[in-house]
Amino acid sequence: MKPGTVTPAPAPLLIACALGIERLALRGGQGGAAGPVTVLRTGMGPQAAERAVARALGEDEALRDAAVIATGFCAGLAPGMHPGDLVVADETRDGAGRTECVGAELLAKELARLAPRRVIHTGPLVGSDHVVRGAERQALHAAGALATDMESAATLRSAVRAGSRPVAAVRVVVDAPEHELVRIGTLRGGISAFRVLRTVLPAFFEWHRSLLLPRR
Repeated sequence: MKPGTVTPAPAPLLIACALGIERLALRGGQGGAAGPVTVLRTGMGPQAAERAVARALGEDEALRDAAVIATGFCAGLAPGMHPGDLVVADETRDGAGRTECVGAELLAKELARLAPRRVIHTGPLVGSDHVVRGAERQALHAAGALATDMESAATLRSAVRAGSRPVAAVRVVVDAPEHELVRIGTLRGGISAFRVLRTVLPAFFEWHRSLLLPRR
């Protein structure tokens, strides 16, 4: 590097979640992060997520070029899934279309290293504007979806609409076909999912670091 050359600041990372309990689980510090990290609580539902992400990326100059990860809890759709399983999206889907995720294989590898006892699923994550149960869960799975939540698809769509950037989604199963929950955090499945969500930050940081490496 030539004398006087200014090293460009690393691109920031925006981690979006909907609920306070999810943000609490992600409160693990930023040790090991490759650049500035912001954890954004968007509020619940696709509209809240879309608005919050658009506002953060559009109004905060420091986040203008941020990579974005959507995370939190989800409902598993495939038989045999259990609370505490991890879902890495290769794409998100909802009625407005699809958004391709970047680096799903790397995220799955890092999560397997961090949580070797947890099952990790990779596949499509579908967005909904309500809690999915019973027959609707079966129909979504039959259409090819692996899991569902209310914010990931809207979060990633809003992020790429604000500018070209890497996006990803990682969710922790809080209920599944054979393990439906009534309220998050009141049953064993919710507690298990909370504990798993607390482990994911290093995988997000490694994903982010990989994006900053020069491409050959």
